[in-house]
Amino acid sequence: MEIAVAKGDGIGPEIMEAVLHIFKAAGAPLNYQFVEMGKWVFDKGFGNGMTPEAKSTIEQLGILFKGPMETPKGKGVKSINVTARKTWNTYANKRTFQTLHGVNTVFSKAGIPIDLTVVRENIEDTYGGIEHQLTEDVAISRRIITRPGSEQVIRYAFEMARQKKARRVTCVHKANIMKITDGMFLNTFHKIAQQYPELTVDDIIVDDLCMKMVTRPESFDVLVLTNLQGDIVSDLCAGLIGGLGFAPSANIGDNICIFEAVHGTAPDIAGKNIANPTALLLSGIAMLQHLGLNATAAKIENALLYTLEQGFHTGDFGDKATAALNTTAFAEKIIAHFGKTPKTGAKTAVADQPIKIEVPQLQENLLLHAKEPVTKTLAGVDFFIDSTAQPGEIAALAQKYSTADLPLINISNRGTQVWPEGSKFTVLVDNYTLRFEATEGQAVTQQTIIDLYTKLANEFQITSVETLLEINGQKVYSLAQGQ
Repeated sequence: MEIAVAKGDGIGPEIMEAVLHIFKAAGAPLNYQFVEMGKWVFDKGFGNGMTPEAKSTIEQLGILFKGPMETPKGKGVKSINVTARKTWNTYANKRTFQTLHGVNTVFSKAGIPIDLTVVRENIEDTYGGIEHQLTEDVAISRRIITRPGSEQVIRYAFEMARQKKARRVTCVHKANIMKITDGMFLNTFHKIAQQYPELTVDDIIVDDLCMKMVTRPESFDVLVLTNLQGDIVSDLCAGLIGGLGFAPSANIGDNICIFEAVHGTAPDIAGKNIANPTALLLSGIAMLQHLGLNATAAKIENALLYTLEQGFHTGDFGDKATAALNTTAFAEKIIAHFGKTPKTGAKTAVADQPIKIEVPQLQENLLLHAKEPVTKTLAGVDFFIDSTAQPGEIAALAQKYSTADLPLINISNRGTQVWPEGSKFTVLVDNYTLRFEATEGQAVTQQTIIDLYTKLANEFQITSVETLLEINGQKVYSLAQGQ
């Protein structure tokens, strides 16, 4: 079985070498094609952080095992890690967090076991990196949540939960504030949940979850979240079990999957052979399981757990009264413990049943689209303008173009209404939103909006435009605070 391997930057090459050494000793039936990815590839002039040959190899093999990678700072380039996930539509990021005996934490000392799985949407949300500066003082970021993208990751979470016989699946969200974006994610969750009646399902607001995670984390099981919230909660969960050095990561797509360590490249200790390879090894174990190499995965994982139980450790964790092992020696200890059974968390060896990875040869991009028929109508338009004038002055100019069919409804600043009603205590910035909304029964066309744009451009510096939409007769745009 052949997979692509990218060693990574900083400590990446040395921890990758240790993990591949463990794989070889365990008899993992893998062949490796090493590919060029990372900061050093950026520095060679490849803007996406990978060579064309690397991209081609990964798309042929369908599996990428990668070490931590650094994105150059101050060069305007995107993260290679995010680029890889988005390029190959690895829509679900799965991270498991379990108590590891031998890794002491506040919770392990209190006898509170951690066993959590976080499924994070992996390619949408603010990670589209679509940002603009509208004025000298105002920047915006587009947060993209799609129904098909939500369906993909949520269905994966439920299928995974069913397979692992989870007791509970929780949707984590901020739909109390982001009623349309997080609202779409939450509604999709509850719709799909109906198809899994054997699972207990619920939802929780993300800030409430974070409070409960540090007081009673054992009450949760599987969490499914949008991208940014999932990123933050994943690191919080890593903290519960000892840090990112013990947190595996699997990026799951329909055609290509990426298994990686998500901790940093630690350039300060690179080349010293003292880095902890556990997170990358756990990610590799998840990869072996994905490939159907369950017996090999169990052999390695049991040896790792036994090694940790016996108190062997690298310099970043463990009993400081005992000598720390370097990266190579720690890997050798794991190999020496093949066949040993840990006291807790022992994995049952199931016979290897290797799967065949078949990546289709695509002729065009796949387009995801909701299947249900809908009726869409334009209901109005928001114009964002650059101005330091007072709301009343702006309204006086804008109202010249307000009509009975498409009147000026309100003016807001940073999402808070400042006209026709507002408060003098609302502090303003130099970007306003003028909302023109059609009266009941009146149709708005794109040409109407273009004509209005042309007229308003004589009065204002327009920085952005958003059309207002109704779907199946329902308004699908937010109100201003105070509107």
